[in-house]
Amino acid sequence: MGACLRAALDPQDKLPLPDLPLSYEGFYAGCRYVVTDAEQGEYVYGAVKLELERCIGKLANELKNEKIDAVAWIVPFNRACDWFQKRVVLLESLLTYLDKEYVLKYPKFSSIHDLAFELFSAGIFGDTIIFTKIQDGLRNWVNHERTMRAEHKLRSEIPALLGHLSTHDYYDTFESYLIEVTRDFYSAEADRLAVELKDKAMEYVLKVEERIAEEEKRGEEVLLPQSRGEFKKATERAFLLGRLEWIATDALAQCLKERNGNQIAGMYARFARVDGLKILCVAFKAHVQDAVQRIVLDTEHDADMVPKLVALHGFCKKLLEDAFVDYTSPSTGTSDAPPMKRMNRAFFDALKDAFGSGFKARRSKPAEMIAKELDKAMKRGKKDMTEQDFERNVEEVLELCRYTDDKDVFRAFYQRALAKRLLLARSASDDDEKRILKKLQTDYDPEFSMGDHMFKDLALSKDLYEEYLKSLTGQADPSARDLFVTVIQRSSWPFTARTKDAVLPTRMQESLEGYLTFYKNKHKNQKLDFDHALGTATMTARFDKGKKELTLTLYQAIVLLLFNDETELSYERIRDSTAMDPTELKRVLQSLACGKKKVLLKVPPSRDVGDKDVFRYNGEFTDPKHKVHISSILAQDTPEESKRTQKAIEGERRYIIDAAIVRIMKARKKVKYEQLVTATVDAVKNHFLPDVVDVKKRIEGLVEEEYMRRDEHDRHMFHYIA
Repeated sequence: MGACLRAALDPQDKLPLPDLPLSYEGFYAGCRYVVTDAEQGEYVYGAVKLELERCIGKLANELKNEKIDAVAWIVPFNRACDWFQKRVVLLESLLTYLDKEYVLKYPKFSSIHDLAFELFSAGIFGDTIIFTKIQDGLRNWVNHERTMRAEHKLRSEIPALLGHLSTHDYYDTFESYLIEVTRDFYSAEADRLAVELKDKAMEYVLKVEERIAEEEKRGEEVLLPQSRGEFKKATERAFLLGRLEWIATDALAQCLKERNGNQIAGMYARFARVDGLKILCVAFKAHVQDAVQRIVLDTEHDADMVPKLVALHGFCKKLLEDAFVDYTSPSTGTSDAPPMKRMNRAFFDALKDAFGSGFKARRSKPAEMIAKELDKAMKRGKKDMTEQDFERNVEEVLELCRYTDDKDVFRAFYQRALAKRLLLARSASDDDEKRILKKLQTDYDPEFSMGDHMFKDLALSKDLYEEYLKSLTGQADPSARDLFVTVIQRSSWPFTARTKDAVLPTRMQESLEGYLTFYKNKHKNQKLDFDHALGTATMTARFDKGKKELTLTLYQAIVLLLFNDETELSYERIRDSTAMDPTELKRVLQSLACGKKKVLLKVPPSRDVGDKDVFRYNGEFTDPKHKVHISSILAQDTPEESKRTQKAIEGERRYIIDAAIVRIMKARKKVKYEQLVTATVDAVKNHFLPDVVDVKKRIEGLVEEEYMRRDEHDRHMFHYIA
């Protein structure tokens, strides 16, 4: 039996199976005799242990004496492990009787398999030299591949080595060592790259992603599955920790500028794995706020403000849906169910704060431009768009309203634009107008109810006009039917009474007088004022190439009718004949003589109208269409009109603040100064966010007007005066 054991465990015999002096049956019979009949089981077990120790000792000496490269050394080590494992299988077969009839009766003894592996672990892995050689081999292999960016020629030996380490329960130990090697290697590389690319964080991120991709690929091809995530994590932490703010500040800015959502999603995932999402969120808010401010403050491109904001907001919303998300296991508990995607609320709040703060860079202007952009959309209508596309486009603009504190500014400009669209018949669809008004009132601002009154006025005015036409039956002058009048209630429309208006030609004025007589006979106690600035006219013009039908504003028509009698008029003559406001008159003349469709010629030619200019009838005017629309500067919101609207808003705000202060004082009777300011801001914030300085001024104003008084002993206390 001893000779068989030595033959089975002879390291010099490299064959898979040795040439034994006894057959399996003979060895089994001998083992049974010694263990059972001779009762020498403990002796046999001891002999096996001695042979194993001798065998393992020889293997250890051979491995320690190998004088070859550290990675190449892995080859004989793997061969030794393979050989030993096969011989242990043989030994288990030979000593089956010992395992079953002796070892099982004595728990203090390990099975032949366990004994062999325990001794192998102690003799091989417990040897400091061999342990160090394994470490050196693994380190040199992986660092070679990382340095050369290519597979080592002996890479195929690494999975086998890791398998042996796992078999002998040493995998975790060497995994920790390899992770430490990984961390050291990439920390050094990160330090070098950070210096080389100190002004190019995006390039740094791209190189990091290359390295991570390499580690993932190497992990899939070489490492055990349970280790792959740890090595990836170690790589990420080595590159990112200590550089998160730099990457978030520099690289994220470039990704946002280039609208690179995939890159941002990858950045989010990496920051999440190194607990850096707070840093990324702060940077995201700062970058978006800066982008919004730059758009809002670009006064030269105000017309593009809202489209740019919509594009930025749409991209950021897409990030919230696809990039700034976390994945959780489904609540159903089924293993095959896909993970659930959940938006990171912190980034949602950051986007909201960024847009809100960015809008404040230019007080009330974003609200004004949002209203004007909606005005364009409602004039343009669907055209080639589907109903869904039109609704989505309008909703994208409306969403910006959520970020402005100047709800009253938006409401004022939108109300004025709506009124013009309805009165001048420039809205693409009344149904769309009503639907958007309902949406505004329901989702954005409960005070959006003026549209109902406007549409009601228009319906009543239409009925009234039809009644007027019936009253003309039998009249000799057919031109009276050319007049169309829209009667509206001033309280429902955002137009102020004009103290001075243009002088109409005689026939126009006579037609208006006729309608005025009709109206007064029907409504004896009501006053009717005309606003010619909102009027339109259609007239036939005769040019050298033939007749054209011109669609004009009433102001344009008044000016052109002057050229029925003369072919050339000075600016001063036109001004005196029409009595129009000089600023408005110059814009009218600009539209007639300086635009694309020049029905008048200006001398000298230029884009601006001067007091000494002369205008001539352009008999050579041509246009491919019979019906020609002459665009009007007055049809748009002019700077003066915007200023008037803003002034009206400021006046309305003063009354709202006053009313809020008085209500608070009346309810509380006496209030501390700072408490009153805070309560007032809170009371009006749904309409607009007032400047604290304005609130303090109104408090002082109401004290002067004796709505309240200061306390005689405490100057910071106010009392209500009933």
